[in-house]
Amino acid sequence: MNQLQHTTIPSTTGTWQSVCALDEIWPNTGVCALVNGRQIAIFRMKNDDLYAIDNHDPHSGANVLSRGLIGDLAGEPVVASPIYKHHYQLRTGVCVEDADTALNRYAVELRESTVWVQA
Repeated sequence: MNQLQHTTIPSTTGTWQSVCALDEIWPNTGVCALVNGRQIAIFRMKNDDLYAIDNHDPHSGANVLSRGLIGDLAGEPVVASPIYKHHYQLRTGVCVEDADTALNRYAVELRESTVWVQA
């Protein structure tokens, strides 16, 4: 039986796609993957929790969030955009500095050492 590890499951009706092996994403970093025509930033935390949000930074207009620095603000995992340094909560996609701005988030699973995303 497959081992499943869920972190955030937004409501979505997209299809699942395998992205890469878990060990291809270094802990505390992100990668970008094209999943069903969408650029999605996938982040691996130090404890192997996985998060997936849009790669597009709406404040700069660039597809760069997978290159941002990840950390936490008051215990909430976030990524800081490499351009204007806005922080996006990885669990919700909401921008910390502009609560009216939120990114799409995607279901992400670890199946037998392979990262899968639903989009």
